[in-house]
Amino acid sequence: MSALATALVRLGDEVTGADRTLGTGNIRFLESIGVRCFPDDGSGIDASTDEVIVSTAIEDTNPGLAKAKELGIPVTHRAKALARTLSPYKLVAVVGTCGKSTVTAMLGHVLACCGRDPMCVNGANVPGWEGAVRFGKGEFAVAEVDESDKSLVAFSPYAAVVTNASADHYSKEEMDEVFDAFVKDCPGPVVDARGEVYRPQDFNRQNASLAIRMAVALGCDRAEAERAMESFGGVERRLQRYGTRVYDDYAHNPEKLRAMWLALAEEHPDGICVVWRPHGYAPLRKMMDALAAAFAEVVRPQDRLLLLPVYDAGGTTDRSVNSGDLARKMEALGCASPELVPDLDAAYGWMLAHRGGYAAFVTAGARDPGLPALASRLAAAL
Repeated sequence: MSALATALVRLGDEVTGADRTLGTGNIRFLESIGVRCFPDDGSGIDASTDEVIVSTAIEDTNPGLAKAKELGIPVTHRAKALARTLSPYKLVAVVGTCGKSTVTAMLGHVLACCGRDPMCVNGANVPGWEGAVRFGKGEFAVAEVDESDKSLVAFSPYAAVVTNASADHYSKEEMDEVFDAFVKDCPGPVVDARGEVYRPQDFNRQNASLAIRMAVALGCDRAEAERAMESFGGVERRLQRYGTRVYDDYAHNPEKLRAMWLALAEEHPDGICVVWRPHGYAPLRKMMDALAAAFAEVVRPQDRLLLLPVYDAGGTTDRSVNSGDLARKMEALGCASPELVPDLDAAYGWMLAHRGGYAAFVTAGARDPGLPALASRLAAAL
């Protein structure tokens, strides 16, 4: 949503927004570019509002949505609004269960270095961009397109990259059907990596390969594209390094966690300490067995896993599972017992007390803005 707001502002719209938590980094950035931000109580919507844009996460009882309906203001889903915003461009859509944000950033960087000046809208902030957006005036737009709610059907891309398909929000079979339908009518090139086999540690090699292949398919010189990739600066919260011993990563499902852990274990054979927070109750309930199996596979005797409680973003949800249930599943599989920590301060204290026991420390998980803040705080202390 913040990326869409940024793109709309840069294309000339007046934008307001509402959030349950004001004062965070993304909110401060949006305010700095002219977005007026309000509490999530409907106060930012009045008769002068032309349109209200919502994500799937917005419940029917949301005060702003209720206010919009009361005033007869059109309500548009985020995906439809993004598709409309990017309609003047030839859209290159990046889809897949894992790797979308990195491939989107890589492809945008390569196309820019090759003189194509693309418009880019990503799902993660990129150093050197305006948050998650690169404003460009070329013929191409590159956008991360989300499959979590199947809203990708709102888009009619010119070209597409499919990074992979695995069980996450839906079964792998259902994801394959969704992606097959999404790419079948693309008039331009399709780079589909489903079925390609890489070691989990080599995920960024695959990401780079996909970006270069698409850039070449769009007319870039391969040698120039490969040189451009050498200057790619990474993506925020994608194995982002703080100092020399601390990393932060967005990993939240079994595939991402396995890839992250194996990559860091190879780099740090003496042991790593990872603090992880499940990003929602429903995802934890659905992925419980797969998460336990993934951790049982990758956690070595010299490693340590700290489990935070589920990130609770409010709203109505079934809160009958938590991290303790995952810990018991792991123990039943023979995995070393994780340390249950009640909050970020407790995790910080534990890692600081054990600073000499591990070669690297990692904060991981989606949604919680406190995780990268903890990484920064820990790096300063170490």
